[in-house]
Amino acid sequence: MSRTTRLSSSLLRAAAVTGVAALTLTACGSGSGSGSSGSGSGEVKVGLITKTDTNPFFVKMKEGAEKAAKENGAQLSTAAGKFDGDNAGQVTAIENMVAAGVKGILITPSDSKAIVPAIEKARAKGVLVIALDTPTEPESAVDALFATDNLKAGQLIGEYAKAAMKGKSAKIAALDLAPGVSVGVQRHDGFLKGFGATDKDVVCAQDTGGDQAKGQTAMENCLQKSPDINVVYTINEPAALGAYTALKAKGREKDVLIVSVDGGCTGTRAVKDGKIAATSQQYPLKMAAEGVKAVVTYAKDGKKASGYTDTGVTLITDKAQTGVTSKDTAYGLENCWG
Repeated sequence: MSRTTRLSSSLLRAAAVTGVAALTLTACGSGSGSGSSGSGSGEVKVGLITKTDTNPFFVKMKEGAEKAAKENGAQLSTAAGKFDGDNAGQVTAIENMVAAGVKGILITPSDSKAIVPAIEKARAKGVLVIALDTPTEPESAVDALFATDNLKAGQLIGEYAKAAMKGKSAKIAALDLAPGVSVGVQRHDGFLKGFGATDKDVVCAQDTGGDQAKGQTAMENCLQKSPDINVVYTINEPAALGAYTALKAKGREKDVLIVSVDGGCTGTRAVKDGKIAATSQQYPLKMAAEGVKAVVTYAKDGKKASGYTDTGVTLITDKAQTGVTSKDTAYGLENCWG
């Protein structure tokens, strides 16, 4: 895109837009993507950057943003990392979107700390930046956060697991996300808080990246280390289904309690089928829709969204436990995503 010849200001603007659009060209197989809703030159430009464009959670988030953009007369550009943890890809997407003239950027940070310098540069140029789902570290690095209360999501499944164990001694395995990702830390800590446990009570902890295959491998490793595991906390439902596969291979699927977070349609059906005992359902479509509306409001009257907006979480299970508020899978399937 850069050449030795001089570019006029109009060509520079065109080149910037091309930079964002170029992410679309690499999308088919790389995990990066870009697109737009609306075509009017007077529309408010909004950017959405997700961790990946393959995870159903982020697919639904993109759908919510696209719908809200059409309803609010905004032009949406989207991009995603090539993989969960692709901070460099997200930094490039931020730079391209700022160059293209977006008024606001919605982002689910792959690395809560490493993304902060790029966000600070965007904000310094007057771009409203809102984190979705995953807070930055520090949280004040963005103008606002629209997200599930991930500590609460973890706490709900921890309380459920404690009640479901009915006083039996727990041998806990934790299938986590990855180091440095705040959403994973919050869900893990919330689960322990809800269960009334500490990390000392976890007999095996493995990172899965939220991936089903890695979840299966992690569970296999944990069973080798501690064959008597009877409670499994998982960062999300793909990891939970991986754990279930490993347990089933050992004939343990009926005597190990699996709890998770997300509330996707596949995961909710797994709860209905008895593969997962309970999950905390979150609402990505709402996060994205509210984010788009906030950018449009900022563009029209200069009012910035600020602070934290809780987009809600609901415990989903068909085996309710006394003292733990929950809804059944019929409700979960009506409100799931993916």
